[in-house]
Amino acid sequence: MRAPTSTSPSASSRRTRRLGRAPVGTIALFLLPALALYSVFVLYPIVQSMRYSLYDWNGLEPLEDFIGLDNFRRAFSDAPFRDAVKHNGIIVVLSLLIQVPAALGLALLLNSRIHGRAVLRTLFFAPYVLSEVVTGVVWRQILRPDGLLDRSLDAVGASGLTHEWLADPDIVLYSLFFIISWKYFGFHMVIMLAGLQQLPHELNEAAAIDGASSWQTFRHITLPLLGPTIRVSVFLSIIGALQLFDLVWVTTKGGPIGASSTMATFLYEQFRKGLFGYASAVSIVIFGLSLVIALFYQRVALRRDLQGTGLVG
Repeated sequence: MRAPTSTSPSASSRRTRRLGRAPVGTIALFLLPALALYSVFVLYPIVQSMRYSLYDWNGLEPLEDFIGLDNFRRAFSDAPFRDAVKHNGIIVVLSLLIQVPAALGLALLLNSRIHGRAVLRTLFFAPYVLSEVVTGVVWRQILRPDGLLDRSLDAVGASGLTHEWLADPDIVLYSLFFIISWKYFGFHMVIMLAGLQQLPHELNEAAAIDGASSWQTFRHITLPLLGPTIRVSVFLSIIGALQLFDLVWVTTKGGPIGASSTMATFLYEQFRKGLFGYASAVSIVIFGLSLVIALFYQRVALRRDLQGTGLVG
């Protein structure tokens, strides 16, 4: 009988390297369409915006009036733009303090064994499916003077609670935040719910056997394991709040008197005025702020979440 032949380790490793190494031309062929689209629709507009931001340009005449960084100095000294930045900051803080924790609490409730939880999940997620334009139009009608909300308050004898929800500069931003939360609350709930369903139930059972209360189990087991999911939700909340435009524009157009303006609505107003150079500078500021937050998340939070998985060095 012929003895079986064995393959040497060096020959096996050479075969593995040969099979796992794709030709450079094949790699380039698969990457080229994505790189071309990314270059045309992302890199090129960014570079052009940086170029336009250095000129006093109305969008029609040639780029001749070079003013350097004056547009950026104007943006940071412009009170309406600073107010818009403050409004974005308020929405970010409210989202982190109210929207994300509330979504987590509801996800914990709907992750338990309650009757009709599938229907409740669908109902809470349904607003996210609606477009921002539809959401803005509907809520503008609900919150208008003598609208559905005011009539409902009058019907239950709470007429003293009626307000000009979208016309009062003191409360319009908070009314807008309520609409934003109604729109995106279900999205964050689904993210939290997906994270909860990935947690091993054996840990909770072991904690219950050891006599841990529900709060102790949540604090020392569920919350730490859910940390990566919470950080993703927080990151999406911050980026979404910084780039908020269409829902605000449809609902209030940044009014009254700029009380609900955001950086994006301010940017759009500058384009409408024909201040293309100044608007480009504002867009670079928004892009830079979002980029810093994204890099910070990738460098600190994401790297920490991926430690030990072999996906990062």
